[in-house]
Amino acid sequence: QLEGTAARVPQRRIASESALKALVGHVFNVPDPRAEQPHAQRPGTLETCPTTLRVLCRTLEQLRVVLVDGERQVAADFQDIREYREAVAVAHESAAQIWLATPRIQKPEEIGLFRALLKHGADGILVRNLGGLWFFANEGVPFVADFSLNVTNELTAQFVIEHGAQRVTASYDLNRDQLLDLVDACPPEWLEVVIHQHMPMFHMEHCVFCAVLSPGTNPTNCGRPCDRHDVHLRDRLNVEHRLTADVGCRNTLFNAIPQSAAEAVPELLSRGVRNFRIELLDESPDEIRMILGSYRELLSGTVAGRDVWKKLNAANRVGVTRGTLEERRNPLAIL
Repeated sequence: QLEGTAARVPQRRIASESALKALVGHVFNVPDPRAEQPHAQRPGTLETCPTTLRVLCRTLEQLRVVLVDGERQVAADFQDIREYREAVAVAHESAAQIWLATPRIQKPEEIGLFRALLKHGADGILVRNLGGLWFFANEGVPFVADFSLNVTNELTAQFVIEHGAQRVTASYDLNRDQLLDLVDACPPEWLEVVIHQHMPMFHMEHCVFCAVLSPGTNPTNCGRPCDRHDVHLRDRLNVEHRLTADVGCRNTLFNAIPQSAAEAVPELLSRGVRNFRIELLDESPDEIRMILGSYRELLSGTVAGRDVWKKLNAANRVGVTRGTLEERRNPLAIL
């Protein structure tokens, strides 16, 4: 008697042809961000625009060296943000523009950090999180979106620009070919490209300084050993990587070996990119002067990119590595 009363076997139905056409039409009719920016100039119209090189400094000492060497576009990313007031004063005494970096992570109770940055009278802010983007856009303060907002495509770039950024920093997830694709896909004046840096490998809540160098357990009782000690972590190859702490006690581990996008610079210039950045870490004054001089020559066209990264003992690479997906090479091959 149960025959015929059993539930029917579920059936999968394919959407009607009209629905599929509508869906396909919607997907392939995403507006081109370049078309929505009638004011945006393309590479061919940027030939007369000056090239700008900005230098990110980690200490007041580095900032002074950079200013004495003639740079007038600088950024400050200090461990102790109480030094930002002096940094702004030093930069303005040299008639330089200075941008202050926010922490990479911002929690709801840390909004006061943004207000503190606002008080120093900097020319702009290097924003590293969406909270900072919202705050400084509402305050009407000029800002550049940094790499941690992970702009990898033209849609993200357009979103960030529409929310107030003057420029966006190309994501470190992009290799050379992907970076050039991004340049082709959006107005190049939107972009700022980091061409020399120590890649940040880890950014973490755990504070090594507090755990190892202090009997304390949190910022209220650790005594901030990060203000007095330089710490490097040694890897399995005996390479020592610099560890830093920010105002929120979050630690960043930087690759000991600097990397350079020097060989990509001529092609970036030819496609209209005019904003470049160098990020210092713990270089000596002599090393800083050599780095700045090398990239000035590169941007002026007097040296080749290959000569720059070799001279600076940097890795010839754009963006992060592919990790375990990196192609194997002959260990005896000459790089």
